Parts: sequence; structure tokens; C-alpha cells
Amino acid sequence: QVQLVESGGGLVQAGGSLRLSCVFSGRTFSNAVMAWFRQAPGKEREFVATKSWIARVTKYADSVRGRFTISRDNAKNTLYLQMNSLKPEDTAVYYCAASQPLAPIATMSPSYEYWGQGTQVTVSS
Repeated sequence: QVQLVESGGGLVQAGGSLRLSCVFSGRTFSNAVMAWFRQAPGKEREFVATKSWIARVTKYADSVRGRFTISRDNAKNTLYLQMNSLKPEDTAVYYCAASQPLAPIATMSPSYEYWGQGTQVTVSS
């Protein structure tokens, strides 16, 4: 059974940092594209960051580029999102996602097969 479990969310002041983690299990993800999305109240889910380790391509949303970093520790089966210089508009539920094997990198949520349950990030002004 494939599982993605996020953690690391919380309440932080503007300008602060958080690191989100997503532990994945149930199959190998070494050849999958993995990503982070977020959804704020009343808004649609939006792309944050994605990385293909096979293609060595990383993409970020314009709103987070230069502040957020996506990475992965294969030994720990964990995907990370380091978030620095947080802003109130970063407040959302953050989800990790994984594609099918060998899928191309993508910024649209339907391209991802597996999803975590989400972790809340709240940035106060």
C-alpha cells in the first residue's frame, strides 16, 4: 500500500522558516517525479515545487522561487520542502505528491498519482 505522510507544519511568524517532511512507502519512488502543492481556504490547489531526480529538473512556482527548496533523502524515503522568508500568503495546507514511474515532470495536480493527507502551515503577520 502506497503511503505519503506529511509533517512539519505549524504556526510561524512572517519572515520565519519551516521544513516540511513527507515520508513515502509502499513502492519505490526513485524514478518518480515528486512535488509539493498547497491549498489555501477558498482557493484551488496550486503547484509549489517539483523535482525529477532522473531528469535532474526542478521547477518552482514564481511565488516561492528563491525562498523554498525541494529535496529528498532516499536513505530515509523522505521528501522535504524547506521554506524560508515565509509570508502570510504562504498560509495553506501543504500536500506532497508522487507520480507514476518515469512520468515527465509536471506542475498540474492531475499528473500526480499519489497524495499525502496534508499539513497545515500558518504564517502570522
